[in-house]
Order: sequence, then structure tokens, then C-alpha cells
Amino acid sequence: MKRCIILMMDSFGIGAASDAAAFGDSGADTLGHIVEWYGKHCPSIPFHLPHLTSIGLVNAHTLSTGHPLPYSIGTGPIKGAYTYAKEISRGKDTLSGHWELTGVPVDFDWGYFPDVPHCFPKDIVDGLITGGNLPGVLGEKHASGTEIIKELGCEHMRTGKPIIYTSADSVLQIAAHEETFGLERLYTLCEKAFDLVRPYHIARVIARPFVGTAPENFTRTGNRHDYAVAAPEKTLVDRAYEEAGGTYAIGKIADIFAHRGITKQYKATGLSALFDATLEALEDAGDRSLIFTNFVDFDSSYGHRRDAEGYGKGLMLIDSRLPELEARLTPGDLVLVTADHGCDPTFKGSDHTREHVPMLFFGKGVKPGPLAPMKTYSDGGQILAHHLGLTLKRGTFQEVMDHEAR
Repeated sequence: MKRCIILMMDSFGIGAASDAAAFGDSGADTLGHIVEWYGKHCPSIPFHLPHLTSIGLVNAHTLSTGHPLPYSIGTGPIKGAYTYAKEISRGKDTLSGHWELTGVPVDFDWGYFPDVPHCFPKDIVDGLITGGNLPGVLGEKHASGTEIIKELGCEHMRTGKPIIYTSADSVLQIAAHEETFGLERLYTLCEKAFDLVRPYHIARVIARPFVGTAPENFTRTGNRHDYAVAAPEKTLVDRAYEEAGGTYAIGKIADIFAHRGITKQYKATGLSALFDATLEALEDAGDRSLIFTNFVDFDSSYGHRRDAEGYGKGLMLIDSRLPELEARLTPGDLVLVTADHGCDPTFKGSDHTREHVPMLFFGKGVKPGPLAPMKTYSDGGQILAHHLGLTLKRGTFQEVMDHEAR
């Protein structure tokens, strides 16, 4: 039985990409700077990733940056095939990274909202108020999702006005209280918003429900829902669904791919629950299937919040659980540990960072050692497609060469 398992460590970059300067990200290094942070600020806490190291993480970082990590995070023989990949999509956002990995690089520019007060166009705001029968809206600015509910959550509950905000990503987010506003009402409002932002080429609208009674206990729930633009061409997710054993989506993968090409969806909140769901999917998935997990907390809870300590603890948690997954693999299973972009928690601002991402393959049949650096994430997707007996769009590589020539 042959299956592919993608562990998408959302935002886990391993060094600035060659075009990082164009994004203002020169010097970014998510892994390297977390290791450095622990060495300087938490010397009494051993920051070790022995299992990720054994499949080539440290070696891939050295290939990417040209220098070793400042502190050791693991030793021992290598049992994975490893390298790094460069992104050719024009953005450094979630959809671009996932689409490119699965064979569809983004060769157009997403729309973004300016970082100014009242950042949303009037027709979007008016359309939400009218279409949602709202007394008004709150926010209308760039903000951290956790901070804005602390700031405006009480006013939202008192007035019934939802909180709308954005970030450096191509996104409009709507936060509302699950009980006083209503979860289904929030979803309906986000569907209206998704229609309203289409002319502006916005990639996603995200429903951000929360609960609590006061700023100190407001908490976002696991009922987040993303409304995303569908990929313009068929991805590996589609191919596995239509031509192989199906696609088993854990976490926000189904949302990212607009619920297209999904055999079964597993919802979970938190790194441990997402890993549990991955193991559950492994039991459900048959021959030539794709199991695809997004570990969103690295990005949303640690990267964007610039929480290096939390990011490191999350990495150690996943590292500690990798042997559970490895023990359940069949001889034909192939696992890829990778990322969709960087989000260096020690870097300026709170945006994603343009970085190389790890491409770490392991499984009972994997030949250990280095692989050539990949010019596009799609190269990794092609390896997975080949393993499942599928073919991604052949024009992808020509597009890469054309892009490099420009």
C-alpha cells in the first residue's frame, strides 16, 4: 500500500529566500532564530528536536542558509531525504504556499487592504451592514485577532456590531461572539463578505468566533471557518481525490482548498488534537491516498504573535510525537514535513516572512541523504504525485523556467 502524508508546519521557514529583500525580509530565519532565542533566553530549557533532526531538518537548514545552527538541537544518523525549497509564487501567503506545493504556483498578485484606519472600501462595509442587517461594524483596521477581541469584544457584545479586520495577508476577518451574535449568523455574514471582496482579488474571508464574558477571558474557538478562492487549476488534492485513493484533510486544509477534492475532513483544535486526527486519518485512508495536515498554531498562535518560546514548545511537541506516526506507517508510506512560508517570531512586525521551507521525506522505503535544492515547492509535490502514480500539470516546470528567466 502506497500513501502520502503531508505534515504542513504552517510558517516553519528555515532561512531567508534569495528574493527576501524584495519582501523586506532579509535576515529572516524562523528555525535559526528560535534556536538562538532559546540559547540566549532559556538556557535552562533544553531545546531539542531529535526526531526532526534525524530526518534531516538541521542539514536542510544548513543547505538553506550556508551556516550551522547556533546551538545543537539533535545528533545521530540521518534516516530521511532532505533539502529546502524556494517559493516562486508572487506572495508569501497561505494559499500561495499550499497551491504551489500541490502543483499550482500563483503567478498573479492578490489584493490587500492598506494599513490605515477604515481600511476597507465603502462598498464592502455598506454591503455587510445592509446584507447582514447590522447596526454597524467595529474595527475596520489591521490588527492581531486576539488583541482586537480584547479591545472591542465588550462593545461588540453590547451593540451587536461584528468586528472586521485584516492583516498583511490577503484576507478579511470577521470576529463575533458565538453566543451573543451566533455562529451560523457569523458564517452567513462571512459568505456575504466573500462575495463582496471578489472584485478586490482577496484570497480569503475568515470567520473568527470567540467566547467569554470579558477581555481577560475572551477566547477564540475551534469553529473558525475560512472561505477561500479555489485554485485556478487542478492540484494534487484534486488528483488524489479523482484518480487515486482520495484526500483526507486535517485542520484547515479543506478550507484552504475551498472544500474541493476532499474525501473526508477532520476538524481539530491545537497541535496535539491535529496530530491525533492525523493518526485517525492514517487508519481510515486506503491505498494511493493523500493525508494532508496543517498545523496552523505555528502561524496563528506563535509566528504572528511573535512568541518564540511558544513556537519552540510547539515544535518539541510535534517532534515528540513523530515516532507514533512512524510506528504506524506501512512499507509504502511516504511522509513529507514541510511549510508554506515563514513567520519568524523574532522578526520585525507580525507578517509572514519570505523564507525557504524544509522538504523532509521519510518512510520505510526512503533512501537517506541530501536532495538537490528545489526551485519551487511544486518539485516536492511532483515527488508525492509520482509516488501515488499521478501526474501534476507538466506546464508547471516550464512556468518555473520562464519565471527564473525573467
